[in-house]
Amino acid sequence: MDLEQLLYQFYDDDKIDLPPELSLFQLCEMLYQGSAEMGTGEVHQLRYWDFSSDRDGVAVDYTRDEVMTRIKAVAARLQQTGAPGDRVAIMAANSPEYLFAFMGAIYAGQVPVPLYDPNEPGHGEQLTAVLADSKASAVLTNNAGAKAVREFFAEVPRAERPRILVVDALPDSLAESWTAPEEPTDKDPIDEVAFLQYTSGSTRLPAGVVLTHRAILTNVLQIYDAVELKMPLRVSTWLPLHHDMGIIITVFVTIMGIEFELMGPRDFIQQPKRWVDQITKREDDEDTFVYTVVPNFALDLAARYAVPQNPEDYDFSALDGILVGSEPVTKAAVDTFVEAFGPSQLDPTVIRPSYGLAEATLIVATPQTEERPLFKTFDREEIGRGRIVEAEDGIPFASNGQPVPDMRFAVVDPETREEVEEGAIGELWLHGDNVAVGYEGREEDTQKTFNNTLRDQDGWLATGDLVAFYQGHLYITGRLKDLVVIAGRNHYPQDIEATVMEASDHVRPDSVAAFAVQGEDVEKLVVLVERVEGADEAGDAIAEDAIRGAVSNKHGISPEVIRFYAPNEIVRSSSGKIARMVNRAKFLQED
Repeated sequence: MDLEQLLYQFYDDDKIDLPPELSLFQLCEMLYQGSAEMGTGEVHQLRYWDFSSDRDGVAVDYTRDEVMTRIKAVAARLQQTGAPGDRVAIMAANSPEYLFAFMGAIYAGQVPVPLYDPNEPGHGEQLTAVLADSKASAVLTNNAGAKAVREFFAEVPRAERPRILVVDALPDSLAESWTAPEEPTDKDPIDEVAFLQYTSGSTRLPAGVVLTHRAILTNVLQIYDAVELKMPLRVSTWLPLHHDMGIIITVFVTIMGIEFELMGPRDFIQQPKRWVDQITKREDDEDTFVYTVVPNFALDLAARYAVPQNPEDYDFSALDGILVGSEPVTKAAVDTFVEAFGPSQLDPTVIRPSYGLAEATLIVATPQTEERPLFKTFDREEIGRGRIVEAEDGIPFASNGQPVPDMRFAVVDPETREEVEEGAIGELWLHGDNVAVGYEGREEDTQKTFNNTLRDQDGWLATGDLVAFYQGHLYITGRLKDLVVIAGRNHYPQDIEATVMEASDHVRPDSVAAFAVQGEDVEKLVVLVERVEGADEAGDAIAEDAIRGAVSNKHGISPEVIRFYAPNEIVRSSSGKIARMVNRAKFLQED
């Protein structure tokens, strides 16, 4: 089946025009039935690499028919035990079962909520908050996660526990009883809720982004256009499937019947060579273009731990795209990666620093010219004044390319809410069908974030990210929303601050500021702490050890700097709240 021809039926004069009856389930089933009629159901689609018992990995393979059978088996059981529109949480590690669970919920007419591996420590508080906020009536897991899931709910009264379904315990024969979900009567299928994405929410105050079928399908087409995907293609991914970047990429390739390889993030971190092996392998008579999506830190890890003694051991010539996102892309990481693998036929232009957020489904901007990866150095002081000005000794910033097609964007002064001129720094606002409809159950936050007015038009998304558009390229310069992004994971400063306050009696209540500063290769965490009244400076060292241990254990990161102050020395706003960004600017000036 010609995928390009199929996708371009959803355009009208180069504008995306999706039929109202379309949904993820309907598109997937239409493509699957079309491939079945062509006799391609036995074509290989998914290879999962299991490293649990063999450091070289055991390949677990699925054909297109087998993938769809497993999806429909899950869907049939959900239809037997639940109702259309039910929220279904997924708690498992990266695995085929995670994908079958997600798509099974879609095929059952229910709403998946992708969550964490229950065996992974540090997410208990987030899971509790999200399960309560989403009102999930069922939890899907696999045999590897079932024990941990049951233990998680052990103290919940039986009557209040969600149903727990173990995906790999469901027989294939269930697929025969699956029936297509009925279309809603109150709205078009394309505008129904597809899934809830919670990965960007604070652990203490989770925000579920409500994504419709329209938003996801629109962004998939925008990505296809912007990246100019070449066929035939193969995707390699280890991104966590609870993350928007991980789940949408795998859902996209599953629906389209595209071949892909999957492993877990821990498997990559333990041996980065595993990922490099996947994106460079060439099979006999294979003429396939390879694509992958990673955060910035993956480039640095691969360059440090996967460089071959003989450059000819790798062949990057089939690699057509590395989309780098989720955290700021650094020149140091890109240069190191290119230096390490350039002798192995790596074309640097395949590296695409990209920008996106869950509120706009996934990708908002990616390089769409041959000028990639592009870095410019901008004057530090001018950035502080709200402009980007090139300087030889400035800070290097990666161009995130150009906004994806069929989406409007604007750079806006967050105070005046008016557009700023080119080169000025402002908040990025977006308008398009790829934008989510809001936050689950949070009308005030939805109104503030998604329903802004610009150019006499309502419905603009205020991203909370500070950017500048300069010489046709988008540069991300900072964040209004205070997110700390380290090693591809989002951390909310209020969560880290709460952990710090609980770690030691030496810490004054409500007197902690946590923020990120740009390091040489990745962002670094800085924590400013006021001592409790009457505390001696001699206690700082013991408190620092306690704080560092608590933050590391609970959040999986270690502060680069912990600095102590006397009471009331940390800068506060006029209302008495900790002013994180002011403290960050002061810290940078002092250092």
